Amino acid sequence: MVKTSARLLALLSVLQTRRDWSGDELAERLDVSARTVRRDVDRLRELGYPITAFKGRDGGYRLDAGSQMPPLLFDDEQAVALAVALQAATATGAGIGEAAERALNTISQVMPARLRQRIRPLRVEAVAPPDAVPARADGSLLMALSSAVHAHE
Repeated sequence: MVKTSARLLALLSVLQTRRDWSGDELAERLDVSARTVRRDVDRLRELGYPITAFKGRDGGYRLDAGSQMPPLLFDDEQAVALAVALQAATATGAGIGEAAERALNTISQVMPARLRQRIRPLRVEAVAPPDAVPARADGSLLMALSSAVHAHE
């Protein structure tokens, strides 16, 4: 079972790296059969990951966006970049500071000690000019504005 769990995590990690993968590419990358890939994709679907299969000569699999955030896997560089970006968002206080701080705490709790040591010296402090008025915006307002811009409204 441990081997299966590790293989599922490896499959999920590979699916996150690019848009489309053929079954043969996944099988080769994971050193398993195409049948094992199909079974593992089914298991990931049962766990709530939105994986689409497409047929044809260029058929394969795609990890699509779902209705909720699934657990994600990050490599070391991605985890450090995410932590630094969240530190910056926390420091700016631009209306998302509290949510960014909660996300940073969540990530830090599961981050290996070796990565926490890498981000500790990268602490971000936002310093505004003395006469600047701090910009504050509600997170829901930012989301509404983003949606309106995206919809060309």
